[in-house]
Amino acid sequence: MQIPHDSFVLVADGRKSLFFRNEGDGAYPNLIVEGEDEHADRKDREIKSDGPGRAFSSVGDGRSAFEETDFHQQEEDRFAADTAAMLKERALRNDYESLVVVAPPRTLGELRKHYHKEVERRLVAEIPKDLVNVPVAEIEKVLQAQ
Repeated sequence: MQIPHDSFVLVADGRKSLFFRNEGDGAYPNLIVEGEDEHADRKDREIKSDGPGRAFSSVGDGRSAFEETDFHQQEEDRFAADTAAMLKERALRNDYESLVVVAPPRTLGELRKHYHKEVERRLVAEIPKDLVNVPVAEIEKVLQAQ
């Protein structure tokens, strides 16, 4: 894949985002770290239940079970929405002309829900892989191979 010089490259999962600039040319990316955003764990254990709840009908003997909320997934979805908002802000400030997003398929799907039209216009590629914990040289190889 040809990644234009000075492209903004986002490598993310549901908890961590790495930001790079391509200082290389289109054929041979040279990613320089521009920043990192790690999601801080929130101390909201008090409001969570350890098991599924139960609702009781106020009339009669009716009862129904409901599933426990997946707080972990909610946090990952919120993180994706926040990341998309950051991409929008930077696009509107003209911080980048072209964007490459690398993220696991589920995270990519959540990011897409929140892309602003300016982000979509600048998006040159999406790569459905989890590379957040991979060395930069390996990320560059994956980008070249696409």
